[in-house]
Amino acid sequence: MNFQLLKDAIAGKEQDFTKLSLKTAIFVLAVPMILEMMMESLFAVVDIFFVAKLGEKAIATVGLTESVIVLVYAVGFGISMAATALISRRFGEKNYHQAGSLAFQLLLVGGAISLIFSVLGIFFASDILLLMGAEEEVIVTGSKFTQIIFAGNAAILLLFLINGAFRGAGQAHHAMRSLWIANGFNIILDPLLIFGLGSFEGFGLEGAAWATTVGRGTGVLYQLYHLFNGKHRLQITAANLIVKWKTIRKIMDIALGGMGQFLIDSVSWVALTRMNAEFGSTALAGYTIAMRVLIFTILPAWGISGAAATLVGQNLGAKEVGRAEESVWLTAKYCMIFMASVTGIYLFYSDELAGIFTDNQEVKDIAAQGLWVIALGYVFFAIGMVLTQAFNGAGDTKTPAWINVAVLLAFEIPLAWVLAFTFDLKYLGIFIAIAVAHSLHAVVAYIFFKKGKWKRIAV
Repeated sequence: MNFQLLKDAIAGKEQDFTKLSLKTAIFVLAVPMILEMMMESLFAVVDIFFVAKLGEKAIATVGLTESVIVLVYAVGFGISMAATALISRRFGEKNYHQAGSLAFQLLLVGGAISLIFSVLGIFFASDILLLMGAEEEVIVTGSKFTQIIFAGNAAILLLFLINGAFRGAGQAHHAMRSLWIANGFNIILDPLLIFGLGSFEGFGLEGAAWATTVGRGTGVLYQLYHLFNGKHRLQITAANLIVKWKTIRKIMDIALGGMGQFLIDSVSWVALTRMNAEFGSTALAGYTIAMRVLIFTILPAWGISGAAATLVGQNLGAKEVGRAEESVWLTAKYCMIFMASVTGIYLFYSDELAGIFTDNQEVKDIAAQGLWVIALGYVFFAIGMVLTQAFNGAGDTKTPAWINVAVLLAFEIPLAWVLAFTFDLKYLGIFIAIAVAHSLHAVVAYIFFKKGKWKRIAV
């Protein structure tokens, strides 16, 4: 791909993705999606970097709050999937007015749900921390942080769902920029609001909550500006400001499958982490390092696979079913090439990568082992991610959710337990279970994809 195409992908240019060359379309969509996801991952890294300087009680508060706020992320993730599926279908049909109406209904759904979370968080912050097992001191010092995060959860939800709408419209550059803006403000405000400057003493842990909320909120303002300014195909006009209950029900129907996918994934993650904790802090540290490194290389793959969701939705809307399927296999090909190259890096340089994060030889060895064992299934990971996004782009969010139930809950967790404890492979057994389960996930997703039910989903 030439430099001009890369420039166009980042700068943003409205395209007809039902006509554009599929190779070009995948590149133009994937680049900003990759950058968007990398920006999202920075939020947690930046926050914990500064909060860690406040001590272990502050870190505990953030960790416990995030373990509950995952419910907000699940809702945001689900509605974001619905947004991508519905908006992309309308764009494929060239029905831009209906797309604008959908965008308004999405805002209503996100706003209503965020209000419920806000009320619960404001009035029950201390109870939430207590429920999660927080010590009395953590509850006393951290309840304000939890209140602020929950009160401002609308910024999280709206950032997710509007970006889903932008991606469905093929305007992935807006999604990317909103995260750049949100992260930029968060990075600047975190040290300022936590530690202060000059005569301003800062707010301590509460400052971290305000920085995150204001940062994400600013990103949402950017999104809303581009939804209402009338300069793009995806726009909300006065004629769109009508509540449509049938559309809202459709949004929730699709979103529930997406929420299920996220929550099942999260339950599996927590279960595997809990198993690893049985082998001591050294094993847990090695496992954590391996997972963090793997996530950073999976992010670009998620960006590539995200292109499949938009292309499937828009081409199904245009009645170009063959082109929709072709876009999936071409996206899968590119994703597999990327993941295969990453596999090679992990196989040959796992020790060096693990060494970046720790000087403890035992922790380093465990992390390195995790990297190369899990990477053995990376090519299958690529197929699974692309096919999952293809289902979601078609509006069939329930199929991936049920696949997650069967593979991640009913297979991966029991397999990890048997290998780790019955066969006494310990953390190695958990690494093997992850590689095997996600490879199986790809095979099962392939079987259901070939059945073609996704081609007939009406949204």
